Amino acid sequence: MQVLDAIIGVILVLIVLWDGFETVILPRRVTRRVRLARFFFRATWRIWTLAADRICSRKRHEAMLSYFGPLSLILLLAIWAAGLISGFALIYFSAGLHPGFEQSLFFSGSVFFPLGGTGNIPNGMAGKSLAILEAALGFGFLAILISYFPPLNESFARREVRISLMDARAGSPATAAEMLRRHYGQYGMEELKQLFADWEIWSAELLESHLSYPALAFFRSQHDNQSWLAAMTAILDTSALVIVGLEGACVRQAQLTFAVARHAIVDLSYIFRAAPMKSGHDRLPPADLAMLRSLLASSGLRLQEGEEADRKLAELRAMYEPYVRSLSKYLHMSLPPWLPESHRSDNWQTSGWEPGSGKPRLPGEVVERHF
Repeated sequence: MQVLDAIIGVILVLIVLWDGFETVILPRRVTRRVRLARFFFRATWRIWTLAADRICSRKRHEAMLSYFGPLSLILLLAIWAAGLISGFALIYFSAGLHPGFEQSLFFSGSVFFPLGGTGNIPNGMAGKSLAILEAALGFGFLAILISYFPPLNESFARREVRISLMDARAGSPATAAEMLRRHYGQYGMEELKQLFADWEIWSAELLESHLSYPALAFFRSQHDNQSWLAAMTAILDTSALVIVGLEGACVRQAQLTFAVARHAIVDLSYIFRAAPMKSGHDRLPPADLAMLRSLLASSGLRLQEGEEADRKLAELRAMYEPYVRSLSKYLHMSLPPWLPESHRSDNWQTSGWEPGSGKPRLPGEVVERHF
């Protein structure tokens, strides 16, 4: 029985250490399905979303979902600490260093988190060595706790800056039609090309950071009508339209941005085991596509027409829409429409201090063209 306790204790310590290494230190994705952190996030997210779905208020529902990302990290670190403490307690108990498991558990916790109550350190060399090893792991655990959050916050901040800049460039929520309309005019296509280039880099950064730290995907944006998934979907939508054929636009840069953004979406859906949903609500039925062409034409933009153009657009949409649809369902993040909502102000045009106020006009603004 004592040998079995020791084996279980050693296995528990090794599982926690390896899981922490893969989650925090290893700078690449882990495809192995059986992982403590993966099981933790899947189980707790399912319970959390079930509880959030019972909330009728949309604002409170979104607020509760936004708490999950930060709280889950704290809880995961607590589970790691509890696993290490329990594992060493089993080892102490199996070695007969304390008369009971409760005393071993308290001693293990006192060594892991220096509580000043370690006066009953065993006299034997083995016991002292185990205590020193656990104390070193406890110190390393605290170091990980301190160093784990700054990179996450930095990656989150970089991600959100680009999403905030999207507000005035594509509306709230961002839509492909509005993004193209707001880049019409002198130097508009050059600005659109630069926008695609910036989002190509953004997509690559998101691919690297969210594969290394999948917990970042649960961190939600400041506004309820914004999210990293909605922003990337809008970029993919706009890129697809340009690739199909938009007069004066840079097709090559749109292709590059589309490739990286689609890569990120596909890999993230695989990480979360969110299988692509090939059936579901059509985000752009034929009537809306005709309306989109008419809307762009009213702004002086000509989108390629005909069966060949429609077929090409359908093929491009099939490359990413099943994945964004599955991620939307799993993460409880809404996907943006292709067409802007009528009479919807941008986030920068509204204020909690001025409820019900109309849209402010910028000096020299051409309202019909941009906003």
